[in-house]
Amino acid sequence: MSDAPVTAPDPSAASLWDVVATDPSIPMDRDTLRLVIRDQRRLSRAALYPWIRVLSRVAVTLIVAAKRTCPVRFSAHATMDRMCLWFLRRFVSPDAVTLLIRHFIVETNLLNFCVRNGLRGPGLPGEVALRPTTLADLGDRAVIEHDLNVYRVLFALGSHGPGGDAGILGQRDRASLDFGMLGIPGIDPEPHTRRFLNLDIQTALCLMNIPFAACLTPAEYRRAVHSLRLDASLLRILAALTGDDTFLTWRPAGLPVRVDSNADVPLLVYEHAVLCEYAHARLCQLRTARSAAAEHPVP
Repeated sequence: MSDAPVTAPDPSAASLWDVVATDPSIPMDRDTLRLVIRDQRRLSRAALYPWIRVLSRVAVTLIVAAKRTCPVRFSAHATMDRMCLWFLRRFVSPDAVTLLIRHFIVETNLLNFCVRNGLRGPGLPGEVALRPTTLADLGDRAVIEHDLNVYRVLFALGSHGPGGDAGILGQRDRASLDFGMLGIPGIDPEPHTRRFLNLDIQTALCLMNIPFAACLTPAEYRRAVHSLRLDASLLRILAALTGDDTFLTWRPAGLPVRVDSNADVPLLVYEHAVLCEYAHARLCQLRTARSAAAEHPVP
């Protein structure tokens, strides 16, 4: 065996993704971050996404405008589910599908952290149960329920919290916080299913936004889009419950009391998923720090 010293790689030869993978300021689970980087480096992200992003924006604008002028309101939730599941199975990479399923779980964990630590006492609303682990689990109105759960939890926190707003937004004793809902179960993205393409998650979101707009009523689509603006509220509640202002540094620009319909929805969804990953990773860090402090108390 050679005794030659091991030298660190030359930073000047490192790519952007090499730096991102090791950047200590990115508060994301390392395995998930590597999955995100692999997904971002797909050919479809560079070659297709810029064009499909424009196509999707134009198509959705026309669909929404047409549906708003139509006097008959209709939706096709089952059709939307079938179309999206077929698309995910045949055209979206297993990495991207894993990230999508994982987001449903991560956001449910965040909401349940707020419910379990912010709502206490008998007769209060229960926790969110949406925790898909397979592609098939994304059917049966999962996307719609995913958006509605944010509204339900925030409404419950405002309606049933102890002591009104001050009670909800008051810091809890960190030693009493319940972190037991933060586990991530195994995810099956059906990697052995034959795919015609292996699109990245952002390109996939652009294409999936078209059937969403077509199959939801204007009110349902608008409600789903506006749910993304509630990230600021969720992060504020997490900061209040934990006493950790780190969550506030990730709040998106804008105020939740202002709504905009003319938005790049797929981009907002992607950034929303990243924010949820940041918040989830921070809760896991707080859980680990509390366990370490309990094992090694300061004399």
